[in-house]
Amino acid sequence: MKIDRLLAITVLLLNRGRVSSKELADRFEVSTKTIYRDMETLNQSGIPVVAHQGISGGFEIMEPYTMARQFLSLSEIEAIVAAVKGMHSAVDDRMFGTLLDKVKAMLSRVDRLQMEQQGAGIVFDFNPWGQGPVARDKVNSLRQAIEHTSEVSFKYLNMNGTESERVVEPTALILKGYLWYLQAYCTLRNEFRVFRLSRIQELRVLEKSFLRKQAPSLENYAWESDWSNANLQEMTFRFHSKVQYRVMDTFDPQQVTRMEDGSLQVKGSFNEDEWLYGMLLSYGEHVTVEEPVGVAEEMVNRARKIMECYKKLDR
Repeated sequence: MKIDRLLAITVLLLNRGRVSSKELADRFEVSTKTIYRDMETLNQSGIPVVAHQGISGGFEIMEPYTMARQFLSLSEIEAIVAAVKGMHSAVDDRMFGTLLDKVKAMLSRVDRLQMEQQGAGIVFDFNPWGQGPVARDKVNSLRQAIEHTSEVSFKYLNMNGTESERVVEPTALILKGYLWYLQAYCTLRNEFRVFRLSRIQELRVLEKSFLRKQAPSLENYAWESDWSNANLQEMTFRFHSKVQYRVMDTFDPQQVTRMEDGSLQVKGSFNEDEWLYGMLLSYGEHVTVEEPVGVAEEMVNRARKIMECYKKLDR
């Protein structure tokens, strides 16, 4: 549509400065005559476009014209730019690139120069650690399914190692911490569920569409207990000072107490599940479970099973 092209041309000129009529014609797949008519339309609407002749000629918008940015300050625009860049890095979608151009177009050349000189005060990188193109493909496929209200099917492996076939109606993608999740209506359980993307396998977008349902709010969602059958109980761990950097990365600072001998005591409510045991075992000899006794005994049993696997090396 012409109005969309005019807006896109305005944004491009504000961000790029002088652009030739040929480049504009090629970019928007129209003739140069159409571009000249577009420039006349923009001038008539109050946007001060000027034409320059010669080899380095082209069209540009006179300084200090910018798109209205209402009451946004330069620092607020910088924050928006940082957030959009972060989403663009995690999601392969042209929309975020276009949005970034539109946001930058609200800045004058002086503002853009100031931003470049100051550098990025804050950087958002929404690419989860250890997740490559496969995870990004899942995100893009699910975004398309959400946009077009298409059902998706996949195999899901829960934290207890049980695999199930699911057909769901996707509602929203959630990036929490360093992990992606999918909120969807599960046709198997007949209720809304949240699925961790790393546990979704053989994802397929189906041709069958669905009518959107009102999804529950995620603001007060019990993330931890939902995936572990609510086995929440009070526990106490003691960590050696050598692994304090990991302890501070893993646990809430309010749960951590530094003891007189330099060790770290962690007290809090945790779910007794595979994640918990895997996390504790990863600390090796640098962790001791003080309470409850049942968890300490299970740690001993698992350590013995590990030793059994290596007995043949003693022969």
